[in-house]
Amino acid sequence: MVVHTEVYNLDHDGSRDYLSAGQTQLPTLYFLFSLCYFGFLGLWVYICYTNERSVHRIHLLMAGLLLMKALNLICAAEDKHYVKVTGTPHGWDVLFYIFQFIRVVLLFTVIILIGTGWSFLKPFLQEREKKVLMIVIPLQVLANVASVVIGETGPFIKDWVTWNQVFLLVDIICCCAIIFPIIWSIRSLRETSKTDGKAARNLAKLTLFRQFYIVVIGYLYFTRIVVFALRTIAAYKYQWVSNAAEEIASLAFYIVMFHMFRPVEKNEYFVLDEEEEEAAEMALRDEEFEL
Repeated sequence: MVVHTEVYNLDHDGSRDYLSAGQTQLPTLYFLFSLCYFGFLGLWVYICYTNERSVHRIHLLMAGLLLMKALNLICAAEDKHYVKVTGTPHGWDVLFYIFQFIRVVLLFTVIILIGTGWSFLKPFLQEREKKVLMIVIPLQVLANVASVVIGETGPFIKDWVTWNQVFLLVDIICCCAIIFPIIWSIRSLRETSKTDGKAARNLAKLTLFRQFYIVVIGYLYFTRIVVFALRTIAAYKYQWVSNAAEEIASLAFYIVMFHMFRPVEKNEYFVLDEEEEEAAEMALRDEEFEL
């Protein structure tokens, strides 16, 4: 037999809403955040243009990341909108998964490359840093395959729980892996500071990377643990709150990361001040930067 089933809510005007009560706000939410990222991208292009001599390859990758994030959100908005109105995504889900894959791979790549200091501190990657990239990128391919299976199917398929476990395990491994390059950079800068006699400059770099380390840890903790907790404890009609919290945290992380590593002619982190040189040497002897 052929059975056709439709499940929907009725709005106040009598129109059908095929999204669940807790997700009906998602099209508007994703569209507003996509506008934020398009505006952010415009600002980033302007900053790069006005500081052209200080632009490195990593800044171009960061621009690409913003573009993919904005396109990912606009496709998510269209996907949810068509599901809400008609019950089917009309192909927008395919574009959503494509841009999500590119965006996630770019995000992890940018965090790793910034953590290594690639292009703005050194022009090449060390062997161990290349290995981290070679591990993380294939794992993110697997994670995105798992994400598609989870999103497009449900508990009715045989291995749905297994795909959930694969996604969780791969995500944890990737989150741990991207921390190592930042730790290596901090340790390398500590060793360099003992020999090159540029205490103020090295203290500034150490401060920058230590702050970036804290920001990355905070972002991963919030989006993996706090958002999951919100999704678990929120009432049925307020499931969209966890999505809003995740997008707010992501936007805050992008703003902080891009501000810290923006291209500027005279970055305050790298300004040499002879009067502070002695104080910087004292600070570098402390245990403040031990992880």
